[in-house]
Amino acid sequence: MIARTGSSSDPFDLIVDSPFDTALSDRYLVYAMSTITARSLPDLRDGLKPVHRRLLWAMRLLKLDPASGYKKCARVVGDVIGKYHPHGDQSVYDAMVRLAQTFSLRYPLVDGQGNFGNIDGDNAAAYRYTEARLTAVAVDLMAGLDDGTVDYRATYNGEDEEPEVMPGLFPNLLANGASGIAVGMATNIPPHNVAEILDAATLLIDQPDVEDAALLRFVQGPDLPTGGLIVDRPAAIADAYATGRGSFRVRSRWTIEDQGRGTWVAIVTEIPYGVQKGKLIEAIATIINDKKLPILADVRDESDELIRIVIEPRSRSVDPDVLMESLFRLTELEVKVSLNLNVLGADRTPRVMSLKAVLNAWLLHQFEVMVRRAQHRIGKIDDRIELLDGYLIAYLNLDRVIEIIRTEDEPKPVMIDEFSLNDRQAEAILNMRLRSLRRLEEMEIKTERGKLDKERTDLAALVESPAKQRTKLKRDLGKLRERYGPETVLGRRRTTVAEAAPAKDVPLDAMIEREPVTVILSQKGWIRALRGHVDLAGADTSRFKEGDGPAFAIHAQTTDKILIAAADGRIYTLGADKLPGGRGFGEPVRLMIDLPGETAIVRMFTARRDARLLLVASDGRGFVAQVGELIAETRKGRQVVNVKAGAKLTIVRTIALADDFVAAIGDNRKLVVFPLSELPEMSRGQGVSLQRYRDGGLADAITLVFADGLSWPMGGDSGRTRTEGDLSPWRAARGAAGRMPPTGFPRDNKFGA
Repeated sequence: MIARTGSSSDPFDLIVDSPFDTALSDRYLVYAMSTITARSLPDLRDGLKPVHRRLLWAMRLLKLDPASGYKKCARVVGDVIGKYHPHGDQSVYDAMVRLAQTFSLRYPLVDGQGNFGNIDGDNAAAYRYTEARLTAVAVDLMAGLDDGTVDYRATYNGEDEEPEVMPGLFPNLLANGASGIAVGMATNIPPHNVAEILDAATLLIDQPDVEDAALLRFVQGPDLPTGGLIVDRPAAIADAYATGRGSFRVRSRWTIEDQGRGTWVAIVTEIPYGVQKGKLIEAIATIINDKKLPILADVRDESDELIRIVIEPRSRSVDPDVLMESLFRLTELEVKVSLNLNVLGADRTPRVMSLKAVLNAWLLHQFEVMVRRAQHRIGKIDDRIELLDGYLIAYLNLDRVIEIIRTEDEPKPVMIDEFSLNDRQAEAILNMRLRSLRRLEEMEIKTERGKLDKERTDLAALVESPAKQRTKLKRDLGKLRERYGPETVLGRRRTTVAEAAPAKDVPLDAMIEREPVTVILSQKGWIRALRGHVDLAGADTSRFKEGDGPAFAIHAQTTDKILIAAADGRIYTLGADKLPGGRGFGEPVRLMIDLPGETAIVRMFTARRDARLLLVASDGRGFVAQVGELIAETRKGRQVVNVKAGAKLTIVRTIALADDFVAAIGDNRKLVVFPLSELPEMSRGQGVSLQRYRDGGLADAITLVFADGLSWPMGGDSGRTRTEGDLSPWRAARGAAGRMPPTGFPRDNKFGA
């Protein structure tokens, strides 16, 4: 039920029966459109949102032009929120601060005096401390406001008026860019170089149907306030501008500085647009503290007015390109600056436009401004000519005019009747000063009228001729380009467009110093790494906590990945360089991986990416897996074997390159040998049955070379082995029941290590 206002005396007559969802959606739509058109998206014609436009308008009325003195920002903010923009003072001041920041706007519209924040991310001082005035860029953007070029509308309280759009020739939308989030849509436009935009616009004036690609001969890409390098392919840049959507990879600019004796440091002099330097350095320092990049030793901020970030390698042998490529991947030394040309057109409708469409629409606005300025000037000329004609009549009849003024009580009607003047002309004659009645004034009036006649004729021709309009606009664009050309300090391109390869994913293994280690895992799950390859049965590997004992011990390198296979079918990955040192008893492995406390560890081994594993569960189902597909450097590891209820992973064996057969033996002491090719190669699953059982399950499985036979260790400490050379009696198809093993095979039904 929705109440409405009215004149009825009965309040129940004011209730409208309406579905709640309809009423809610209607009101939300009104809110959404208000957010889109009056807050978040910039106008295509001047590139401003309402708050920015009102700020510049208020500063103009305060006469804060570039040649005048500064005024407190509090005064400007007060005028804006009191007269034009009834919102919070902090949001208005934040918008004003951004217009003054040289690292946020490519061409600042406000000249700030005081603390307006910095690239480190520090906030500006309160508005009672800072002062501001307009820049020459803002003057160019507002040029023509007094020439009838745009419409004005009443302010929110109807007491004042404000322009609907700025008429100036400065292409602010692309020059300074914009960003905003509305309801259901957003915009993100990076800054560009004004000279390039004007060159592209001039081409469009001459060739309106030119292809999008032709414009890119002039518009190389964004020109960001903080410089940097755009390293995208030309095809990607062209596609972004043709569709109005895309992104640009922006890298920091850096150089190598020789420190003598073969040492060096990398100096970053420009960082990507929108990146806060303070947070960037904190992120690099965190990488150093967390030892995520072993080849990086230190980072220092030596910036003053110019950015200077010093990046120090671990040693002189570090490749500078490898170090910087790694930092590009890990930090905001390289970012993506998105392009979403979603703007409000002249009809106040939001749409995503291509670069060509934006420039064409902006040119149409400039043509309209030009025609309106000419028509406004024609009106002013007509008014002046009307007065000059009255003055000439007065001079031709000067004696009679003086006589009428001296003798008549109401001279105006008499003059109107006698000389066919209108009221305005007669009033102007009566207001003339005596000193204007000299002969020279008459000559000046005739000269002025002649000039005005010629100017009016030229303006009328301009209004009627599209060709003349195009010529004049090109001339005006050329004059503007002289002030923002590449040879000027403000117009010089700051961002270099240079194609580069994508940021390399440099493996961290390549950055770790390769050293031998011995990894020991105890029965209760304590893991440690001893330096060097020590004797696996020596005293150094036999120190454990009371009640604990050895489970696994392997030789590895610090660059290796250590894989731990659990009975639930998961395989976990640990970096050998990140394992606790050999002093003491190590640390619980369950602090490093999410291994359930009741789940046993089946095997620990070094990952060789090109190696293959035989994985078999206790129910006799298994498959072959590539080690490279099992590595997952997360605490949760990777679920590889999907074991059935009641079963568990029991066999994890490395398959030798020459192995061609599989031998499996069950709890029922039946042996079967079948070709390895009959097992599927998978990265995850249950696999297939190796052997058929009536009772029990799998006891052990191994791969072998069929021609070499099957060997197993003999009992005792003799170290001797026994070999069954002819395996033909046990050869069968996969899944067969098998037969009793050879005489002398171990009673525990195990093939050995």
